Amino acid sequence: MQVKGKIQQILKLESGVSQAGKEWKKQEFVIETIEQFPRKICFTLFNDKSSLINGISNGDEIEVYFNIESREFNGKWFHNINAWKIDKLETSNSLQPQPPLNLNDIPPEFAEDNVNDLPF
Repeated sequence: MQVKGKIQQILKLESGVSQAGKEWKKQEFVIETIEQFPRKICFTLFNDKSSLINGISNGDEIEVYFNIESREFNGKWFHNINAWKIDKLETSNSLQPQPPLNLNDIPPEFAEDNVNDLPF
């Protein structure tokens, strides 16, 4: 699955050691979708994927590719939205200004005798 949005917040990197003795890292970030009715979504990056957010900052428009995962623990269900790819979108909001017109840009007027002179 994928969604486009604007980075709202990059949360603090979390890390630790599991009960099995393995080190882990978790990076979460929030985007606001680019839709008629925008929604905020919090994504999670685990371990080596946590570096995908490097070079991206608040306000950047991105496209996030992700999987949704649910698991049960003690009769309750928990959900993760795991991002596995992030593409930074090029914004075209900065319009190029038009150069000013001068007299040489205006085409010459047609002569009266060429009015009925059709090329076909």
